[in-house]
Amino acid sequence: MEGITILIAEDEKEIADLIAIHLEKEGYHVIKVLDGQEALHVIQTQSVDLLILDIMMPRIDGHEVTRQVREQHNMPIIFVSAKSSDFDKVQGLVIGADDYITKPFTPIELVARVNAQLRRYLNFNNVKKENESILEYGGLQISRSQRAVELYGNNIELTPKEFDILYLLASHPKKVYSVEDIFQKVWGEAYFESGNTVMVHIRTLRKKLENDSQKHKWIKTVWGVGYAFQH
Repeated sequence: MEGITILIAEDEKEIADLIAIHLEKEGYHVIKVLDGQEALHVIQTQSVDLLILDIMMPRIDGHEVTRQVREQHNMPIIFVSAKSSDFDKVQGLVIGADDYITKPFTPIELVARVNAQLRRYLNFNNVKKENESILEYGGLQISRSQRAVELYGNNIELTPKEFDILYLLASHPKKVYSVEDIFQKVWGEAYFESGNTVMVHIRTLRKKLENDSQKHKWIKTVWGVGYAFQH
């Protein structure tokens, strides 16, 4: 895909080269670095549309890179790691990654995930002005164009996925979304038994909204069905 730059941060050169070969066949421009510090330097000095990150890297690991990137950027981040436990996957997603793929993996699978993330990202960032509305419910204000949330004048820091979930629910108050619906709309992929991922994001999102002085329960659990926004 012309005009799209993908940064690969992977300290195993053979793996980085293999990923790059397959992405370049798809028409992507690829930049490769060997550690987290180099990755941050590239992101600060060049335009990057998607980041592929190993977790265990020298100088600065993938988790810290993600934390720093998320302070200013919203591009998709895909973790590629030998860590395969559910805890590691959920931790990576909560920190701010958009996807997590374990080693060993097939290049075809990685390319498919890259394509899916870029479709979602480009669609969100090409939203027309008429869709750049601000939702307001009591003391809660959600700006789609700025991807910002305020609660009684206080800025609430959300990860990209937390924001997407909140905006999805708040855009249709009282409509009940199943876990499958949320995953498909926010992650842009077919649901594959990732209910725990959605629930973890809902849980952290609720905690961040707990400073509501009125203890308003913005996200309601509809037992056996899913979640709904209430105001």
